Amino acid sequence: MSSNWDTQLASMLNELSDLQRHSLDVLERKRRALATADMEGLARTTEEEGRIVERLQSFVARREALLEQAQREGLPCRGIRELATAVGGTGTAQRRQLLEAAGRARLLQIQALTNWMLTQKAVIHLSQLLEIIATGGRPKPTYDKGESCQRLESCGALVDREV
Repeated sequence: MSSNWDTQLASMLNELSDLQRHSLDVLERKRRALATADMEGLARTTEEEGRIVERLQSFVARREALLEQAQREGLPCRGIRELATAVGGTGTAQRRQLLEAAGRARLLQIQALTNWMLTQKAVIHLSQLLEIIATGGRPKPTYDKGESCQRLESCGALVDREV
């Protein structure tokens, strides 16, 4: 029985490692595409991200099924690490795989945050360009003393009476 659990856990960890490596590669390429405004590269990474999401959904479903099976057998089932410890499968190789998976998960978080920040920077830049185009490069002052406010009662000195 322990051998079956070891095999299933090893298979899950191998699949997780592959998914994480592929995700890191795609996020790195996406970061480069965002930084260089490579729209074709960005489109390619978007397609790959969709495939990764499908693989992750399948992986999560398998993980949940494995943890439900562990629960039915009375084993700890809050996570893969806890399950591996409970079935005695935390040998050197599995322990190393678990630590590497945790490290890659952290790298994935950092890469995703970096890409989000680059995207936000691009959105702000585009917003500023649109503002420049819309105003002809000459924004109106916030407090205008000119012709647009001829009568004090209609220009909203404190509260606009026309509202």
